[in-house]
Amino acid sequence: MTDKLKYKEFIGSVHFSADDEVFFGKIEGISDLVTFEGETVTKLKRAFKEAVNDYLELCQETGKQIFKSFKGSFNVRVNPELHSKAFEFALLDGKSLNQFVKEAIEEKISQEMK
Repeated sequence: MTDKLKYKEFIGSVHFSADDEVFFGKIEGISDLVTFEGETVTKLKRAFKEAVNDYLELCQETGKQIFKSFKGSFNVRVNPELHSKAFEFALLDGKSLNQFVKEAIEEKISQEMK
């Protein structure tokens, strides 16, 4: 089961409110808060696509950057045992821990895209 929608290059998170009996979500990976909702899955998907298209139009009109910018560095928190094993593996392979993690991410993404 997935709680994500994809349209064009956008990903939308999906949730359900039992109290309101409605599906709702937001567009992820952008600097603004853009939400959508629908009473059925079909209506939710339609609302997501409309929200994406409206956001693209707004960005084009205002010259705003569409997606969040990423600086290329982030903190990763793992348990100490995994940290130690990753450090050891990287060291024995002649790599920095940073290079090891970068390659592991690249490999995982490559496998998922097949």
